[in-house]
Amino acid sequence: MEICRCPFSYLISFLLFLFYSETACHPMGKRVCRMQAFRIWDVNQKTFYLRNNQLVAGYLQGPSTKLEEKLNVVPIEPHAVFLGIHGGKLCLACVKSGDETRLQLEAVNITDLSKNKEQDKRFTFIRSDSGPTTSFESAACPGWFLCTSLEADRPVSLTNTPEEAMTVTKFYFQLD
Repeated sequence: MEICRCPFSYLISFLLFLFYSETACHPMGKRVCRMQAFRIWDVNQKTFYLRNNQLVAGYLQGPSTKLEEKLNVVPIEPHAVFLGIHGGKLCLACVKSGDETRLQLEAVNITDLSKNKEQDKRFTFIRSDSGPTTSFESAACPGWFLCTSLEADRPVSLTNTPEEAMTVTKFYFQLD
């Protein structure tokens, strides 16, 4: 009796081989850090840049466009990411202190972070795409979203009232 091998069986065998190879090469859940650079701007066309070691959003034109910060992203789960700037050397973190929740930049290499460490959870953001826009919710502080002010040249921050008219939580997010 001859066994018929359809093209799909070859594909399934190949995919199983790849899956096995990936888990064999990266045991115990170790992930390969694939950092990618993205352009980010809010729905009002404000881009991110650094001013006095603080991430702000504003309108950059002419020679000042070189100040634009690319957002470095390392995916850690299907919708969870680490976010950084300056080539992944400064990471965005959600920090809670008492009743205050704030966004801060921390001098940490984005590729050194691990999804398995509880202390690194403050660097994790849940990426949600809605049509052409993206929003980022803190994993450490659920309900808190990355936002910009309606005013230009104001700090990028976090809000727990994303519907509020004074903040913008929807961003255009494009691979650089």
